[in-house]
Order: sequence, then C-alpha cells, then structure tokens
Amino acid sequence: MGDTQDWTAAPGAAERARSVPAAAWSCAVTADGVREEYVGAHTVTEDGAVRLAVPDDSALFGAVLCAPRQEPSALLEFADVAPVPVRDRIRARLFLSGWFAPFEGTLLFRPTRVVLRRSAGAVVVDPDEFRAARPDPLAAAEARLLTHLADAHPDAVERLTRLVRPESLLAATRVAPLAVDRHGLTLRIERVRTHGDVRLPFHTPADDVTQLTERVHALLAQASAAARPRALQRQRADGDG
Repeated sequence: MGDTQDWTAAPGAAERARSVPAAAWSCAVTADGVREEYVGAHTVTEDGAVRLAVPDDSALFGAVLCAPRQEPSALLEFADVAPVPVRDRIRARLFLSGWFAPFEGTLLFRPTRVVLRRSAGAVVVDPDEFRAARPDPLAAAEARLLTHLADAHPDAVERLTRLVRPESLLAATRVAPLAVDRHGLTLRIERVRTHGDVRLPFHTPADDVTQLTERVHALLAQASAAARPRALQRQRADGDG
C-alpha cells in the first residue's frame, strides 16, 4: 500500500547509491566464480572506489593475483538494512560491477556499472555521477539515531503520526521510524498484511546531527500543534478497552 505526502524531498539516486556502502557493515563479493562475504572490511574512497581488506589466503585475493593483468571482473553487493526491526527490513540493494586490483596490501575495486534496487524498481546510476556524488551526511549516524528514537522516544514517534494523513493510518498496527537523511524522516506504517511508508520532509536540509536535532524538534512542534489523527484515536480507544 502506497502512503505518500504532498512533498517528499529525498536524496537523488547517485547520492543514495553512495550512502549505501558508506553505512553498510558488510558486502558480498563475487569474482572469478568465487563468492565471499566480508564484514567490516570495506571503505569507500572520495572518488567512489571500494577498498577491501581481505586475508592474504582468501580465495578472492588469490583470484586477483592470478587473473590476467591482475584485474578480474567482479560484482559487489551491499544491502541497506533498516536499523529498526520492521517488516521487509531491506530498504535497498546496491550492485557494483567493475575491476579489482591489488593496492597497498588491500584490494581496490573501481565500479564501471552501478545499479540501485529499491522496492519501486531498479535504477542504473551513471558511474561518473556515482563518483561525483557524496554520501548523505547522516548516513553513518542513521542507525544510532533511529534506534534511539524508536527505543527511547516512542511517544515522539506517536506524536509525529499527527503529521500523517488520517487515511494512511487506517488499520495501522504499528508505526516505526524507517529511515532518516538530510532531507527528511520516513515512517513505516505496518498493518496486519501490508505496510506503507510516509515521508516527513524537513523545512531545510540537515548537514549534521546538530541540525538534524533541530529539524526533528521542528517536526515535533508542528505535530504538537496538530490534532491526533482520528484513525489512531480509535485504535487507542479499542486497545484500552
């Protein structure tokens, strides 16, 4: 079920694609018929190359050393996982095709094809745009911010639902923070068999955590001035009875 608001400012595809590996803790690598999963082993350079620290005895390292020109074709896959437990927790997947080469005791991967796959479909991102883009400034802090909001401030999450259209809350069983970026906060609205997402845009983008705190407080102030959605009021009354 699609739940939308009038204005849904959001990062572009290239920025979104750069944000996924910046926040992801693991990646899967397929090269020369070898597939391995690496946890906490990658970093992304300013120009979008992926630097991977792998053991010298790994099959991937051997494949790179033995390949012609020491540059085997490879596929890297990153999963964008919502930090708060929700239904359909994987928000997006990023696929990078390109070449590996040894670099200062690590492997350096340069993508030549970039595909971002979300629930709305797959988007092919121009490699030059991927290299020029920068990850969302909140990407690295998003997991900590959202889990704190969900665990420590459930009352604030409920208050934010006052900014959601009442029809989007019909039959809702749970509302949880799904994502946050410099442009806005996204809520996941779960129902018995379906779910939908609603985006609450900030009045101006947030470039750091301090600015994000101000933007969220502005949303909460706006929500405090609004009446609680009648759909949610009915659910509360039913639950209290």
